Amino acid sequence: MAVFSVAACLALAGFGWGNARADPLNLAVDRAVVMDFDSGLVVYAKKADEPMPPSSMSKLMTMLMVFEALERGELQLDQLLKVSDNAWRVGGAATGGSTMFLRPGQEVAVADLMRGVIIVSGNDACVVLAEALAGSEAAFADKMTARAQELGLATARFRNSTGLTAEGHEISPRDLAKLAQIILQRFPDHAALYAERSFRFNNVTQQNRNPLLGAYRGADGLKTGYTAAAGYGLVATAIANGQRMITVFNGAESQAKRAEIAKQLMDAALTQARAIRIAEPGAKLASAPVLMGRKIEVALTVEAPIVLGLMQPARDSLRVQARLVGPIKAPIVKGQKLGVLRVSADGADPIDAPLLAAEDVARAPWYARALALLSVWTKGEGGVQQAQEAGA
Repeated sequence: MAVFSVAACLALAGFGWGNARADPLNLAVDRAVVMDFDSGLVVYAKKADEPMPPSSMSKLMTMLMVFEALERGELQLDQLLKVSDNAWRVGGAATGGSTMFLRPGQEVAVADLMRGVIIVSGNDACVVLAEALAGSEAAFADKMTARAQELGLATARFRNSTGLTAEGHEISPRDLAKLAQIILQRFPDHAALYAERSFRFNNVTQQNRNPLLGAYRGADGLKTGYTAAAGYGLVATAIANGQRMITVFNGAESQAKRAEIAKQLMDAALTQARAIRIAEPGAKLASAPVLMGRKIEVALTVEAPIVLGLMQPARDSLRVQARLVGPIKAPIVKGQKLGVLRVSADGADPIDAPLLAAEDVARAPWYARALALLSVWTKGEGGVQQAQEAGA
């Protein structure tokens, strides 16, 4: 991802700044996220932290559980699992959902079931795997939720292994992007299955529904989703010039719109994503006035690098503001927190960072403090009130 540096020219503000609201990409969906795979930096966010019904995109968590079970030796790729009547009923063609067309009592290799979930989104395959790992789909869903929480996916709540509509089955776009990143980082060999275009089983050939595969250069995953409640969604990933990006969106009105938005968002991710380096630790960003000190102002800095991810069209909306805990009275110790620095831009996650004193400022001698108080007093009552409001 391209990295740009800017000089942080701070507007020393009072309390009450607002968040950026405009959408620089004008996406025709409710929720979306763009994440740089290597850094995890989110460069675009639209209601990114609001939980939503993820439909079949939640099968990413189902498969992470399977990948980890394979890693622990609890499953083998050539192991045969029996299709229960329940798996056939829940995931069969009669339900109207995606299916691998499994038959009750049939024994199927784990490797085939994995392709059935990953490539054709088979609900029946999900249930077979869930029952094998936890005894029942309900118990498996509880394990999915617990594991997601362990991984820091705080919004994740799963009620089934399939993504079929269920009360409380939800996850945010940001957590879906994180989940995709985990799968790609930890299980690249298994993740390669998401790029396969079709799968044939029980004499039925089905196509992968990901609209980017074969139509967008560098696209190699990951998972589509659809329910009437959620609309059409996609967790996608693609590589261009050595850079991998992850995009997530939900709420498209049709398959055609999903395909259109998928290309629009990935184009933006791979060509417009920018990491803007705002500040470095120890660098003087601005100065703030000091009361009763040997210096009349103190230099301000931050303790860690500040990098904002955004889309190129939003660069002109970049805002850097400082909110001070005032009035600032001496003595001041280097590293003392004196306020908060907020960096924001349209469509980007705002960043709030502690604003610190870059130097010590000792108290002024008693006579200097007395003169300062006298100066304020001679301005009258209105001057004292104004000074208090300015530091509020």
